Amino acid sequence: MDCAARTHSVVSTATMTSALFSKNFAHSRVFTVKCSSKNLSLDGASSGLVERPWKVADARLVLEDGSIWKAKSFGARGTQVGEVVFNTSLTGYQEIITDPSYAGQFVLMTNPHIGNTGINFDDEESMQCFLAGLVIRSLSISTSNWRCTETLGDYLAERNIMGIYDVDTRAITRRLREDGSLIGVLSTENSKSDEELLEMSRTWDIVGVDLISGVSCKSPYQWIDRTGSDWEFNDNGRNKETFNVVAYDFGIKHNILRRLASYGCKITVVPSTWPASETLKMKPDGVLFSNGPGDPSAVPYAVEAVKELIGKVPVFGICMGHQLLGQALGGKTFKMKFGHHGGNHPVRNLRNGCVEISAQNHNYAVDPESLPDGVEVTHVNLNDGSCAGLASSKMKLMSLQYHPEASPGPHDSDPVFGEFIQLMKQEKVKA
Repeated sequence: MDCAARTHSVVSTATMTSALFSKNFAHSRVFTVKCSSKNLSLDGASSGLVERPWKVADARLVLEDGSIWKAKSFGARGTQVGEVVFNTSLTGYQEIITDPSYAGQFVLMTNPHIGNTGINFDDEESMQCFLAGLVIRSLSISTSNWRCTETLGDYLAERNIMGIYDVDTRAITRRLREDGSLIGVLSTENSKSDEELLEMSRTWDIVGVDLISGVSCKSPYQWIDRTGSDWEFNDNGRNKETFNVVAYDFGIKHNILRRLASYGCKITVVPSTWPASETLKMKPDGVLFSNGPGDPSAVPYAVEAVKELIGKVPVFGICMGHQLLGQALGGKTFKMKFGHHGGNHPVRNLRNGCVEISAQNHNYAVDPESLPDGVEVTHVNLNDGSCAGLASSKMKLMSLQYHPEASPGPHDSDPVFGEFIQLMKQEKVKA
C-alpha cells in the first residue's frame, strides 16, 4: 500500500486527544494521510515502494515424505537436492561445513543460533565446501569474534552453497529421528512447483553413489603443517622419532594431518585411487585411511587397496577408513537410521573401560558379527551399541569410527594418534 504522511510538526497522541475535546481544535496541527493500492502486485511489489526492512520467506525445503518447510534463504540461490542429516554440535559450524564427509548432504544444526562468530580461514578443514546446504533456526545478524574475516552468509554465497533459516529445526530433527535420514530438495525458485520438488526428492538417492572421487585430491602431495602452538593441547611425552606415513585421501580433514604431523609423522597424501603397489614402493612406516563421505560399498577400488595393504604395513582407519577396513577384512557395513553427527557422542574403550566423549560424522557402520576371528572390537558407541573401533595385532591394524582429531569436538580421543605411533615403532623394532 502506498501511504504518504504530511505534517508541519509532530503531534503526540496525548496532544491529539486533548485537541479533539477542546474548543481550540480548529487551531491544532494534524496529520493528513493519503493511502492508495494503485499498481500493487500480489507479492507486495509496487513501483516506488520502499523495500521492506525485514526478509520474508523465499525458500522451501521439500522432504521425500511430502512435508514442505518454508524458510528464508542465505548464501547461494537456486535448487539443490541432498540427504538431510542433523548435527548436535554446539560450536564449530565452520569446521562442519568444510568437512568433506558431508558431501551430498544438507546439514541441519540442532543448536539454534548459528553465525555469531563469523568465518575465519584458520578453522577450515578443507580447501572448499562439499556439503549440499546448511539448515539452521536462527542466523546471527552480527559477528563478534576477533578472528572473523567475513559473515557466514557471504562465505556460503562465494562458494555457491545454499542455506536456509527461520525454519523449525526441532520439528525436522524429531522427524529424522523417527523416520530416519530423508532426501530433500532446497529451492528458492518460484518457477518450480512443490510437486516438481517432491518428485526430485523421491527420484534421487545417495546410497551406492561414489562420493569419494569428488572430494579426493588428484595427485600426491606432502603435508608438513602441525597443530599451532597456540592450539596444542597434548604434547607431553611426544616421541621425537620420525615416521613416514602415506595418507589415503578419501575426504581427509586438515586437522587429522596436523595431529599426525604433531606426533612426528612425515606425511605423503595420495588420491583415493592410488594403487597399493605404489604405496608399498614408497616403503612407508604406516598407512592412514582417512574419513570420507557416503557409502563404503560404492567404492570397491578403495576396499581392494585396503585389502592389499593389510598385514604388510601398520594401518590406521578413521571413519570411512574404519568402514573400508571392515569390508576388506570380510565384514559387512550397513546404513544407519540417521547416523551419528555431532561433538558429544559417548564411546566406551573396551580395553581400559574409559568413556570418551567423541566427535562423529557417519551414516554407515560395521557389523561386528560379520568380522572374522582375530579382529577385536575395541570401542562401542554407548548411545546405540554400534561398533566404534577395531584392532588386530596380528594384522597390524587399528581403526576408529569417529574423529580423534576433534575439530570440532572434545579432545578425549587424541591419544589414539600415539597408539598408531607405537604400532609403527613396534614394527620398526621387528624389522
